[in-house]
Amino acid sequence: MTLTPKERKQFRSIAHHLKPIVTVADKGLTANVVAELSRALQDHELIKVKVVGHRDHRSKVVADLCLQTPAELVQQIGGVATLFRASATPDARLSNLIRHEIQK
Repeated sequence: MTLTPKERKQFRSIAHHLKPIVTVADKGLTANVVAELSRALQDHELIKVKVVGHRDHRSKVVADLCLQTPAELVQQIGGVATLFRASATPDARLSNLIRHEIQK
């Protein structure tokens, strides 16, 4: 699924106030990090991920994250990437998208 520019803009707006949920540090992409990221995407749909390291390393890690957890990259600014994956059964208490719609 490819995001349209309009969807990216909307998701960037929603994600502006979010804090990173998952941090990828020195050990890189371990099975536990991928599992936690997958769980977070299932629960929240739209999340921020913090990646520690050099610029080239961060870009590669974010690309690998998107491949291993079929997620779409909304944006990457510095060491923080915003990822989106639609949930089959979103939970209204946890989904950032549903909570944003309720607050409107």
